[in-house]
Amino acid sequence: MKLKDFDYSLPRELIAQEPLKERDSSRLMVLNRQEQTIEHSSFCKLPRYIKQGDLLVANDTRVIPARLYGKKQTGGKAEVLLLRFLEYGGAGAQIWECLINSRRKLKPQTLLYFSTVLRGEVLAAAGGGRWQIKLLYQGSFEAALNAAGKTPLPPYISRREQILPEELDRERYQTVYAARDGAVAAPTAGLHFTQTLIDEIRQAGAEFIFITLHVGLGTFQPIREETIEDHRMHEEFYHLAPDTAARINRTRRAGGRIICIGTTAARTVETLAGPDGTVQAGEGFTDLYIYPGYRFKAVDALITNFHLPRSSLLLLVSALAGYDLIQRAYAEAIRERYRFYSYGDAMLIV
Repeated sequence: MKLKDFDYSLPRELIAQEPLKERDSSRLMVLNRQEQTIEHSSFCKLPRYIKQGDLLVANDTRVIPARLYGKKQTGGKAEVLLLRFLEYGGAGAQIWECLINSRRKLKPQTLLYFSTVLRGEVLAAAGGGRWQIKLLYQGSFEAALNAAGKTPLPPYISRREQILPEELDRERYQTVYAARDGAVAAPTAGLHFTQTLIDEIRQAGAEFIFITLHVGLGTFQPIREETIEDHRMHEEFYHLAPDTAARINRTRRAGGRIICIGTTAARTVETLAGPDGTVQAGEGFTDLYIYPGYRFKAVDALITNFHLPRSSLLLLVSALAGYDLIQRAYAEAIRERYRFYSYGDAMLIV
């Protein structure tokens, strides 16, 4: 299959630049795979589409302030995007994998100064545009990063402080159930949920459980190969607890649906699902790449946002809903002026 088949033209004004005032006030497009229908609804009405006995699986990863702006000893500027923690580098030091944007070519041992309590030393290139960097800090690492770092908003969101302050982005580019630090991008399908909505879903007779996948380069790296089968995903850390796996398997045996909130939750469940759909507990790193032709083993339905053209996320939803239905849905979303991408509207595929 060719990557150009998963391209589309989106008017720039449909790219959501900020969240709506209320998390659950976004629109919801409902795709029914069996009936091949498209329905327009609101996210606050999601409980209407949930059945007793369903199980919703959410990703509880927490976005860290992973974007750092630093200066070199020469005075030149460098922008660092932390990707994942690798190891401790001694007292007051951690080694991370990162992306670095610098006007001049970087060299190992280059020092970058982010604040009075946080600096970095470039160690070595890690391939694929990635670097290893040693972060040296005073006090706690969390406090140093929170003080110096910025919310790692995606590049299609153009942010000026007077439009939306950093403090509001830190709150809204985060799910209400975020618990485990480690993501450098939000699992955006979960941004629509409020605690009230979660309570309503539980009152409807469904369960709400959590897994962890720290969203990193694997989720948002662009596909550069023209033949989609040639793409390789970057690894991301996941964790799925034994009691969570047991609840997924119990729901499947009872005939309930496994509804994943976001592509990251879906990839985690599918990573740990056997050929018969039985899910095992575990943690590690996944590079599972889902594209049309993939047969889902445990995931029955998906809540997701509208994704970038030519992205692995668009390929995943096309694998679940079918290429033709997704093409129709995206064309209709553009006609109906849906809001796209991270701060945009949502889709439910059943």
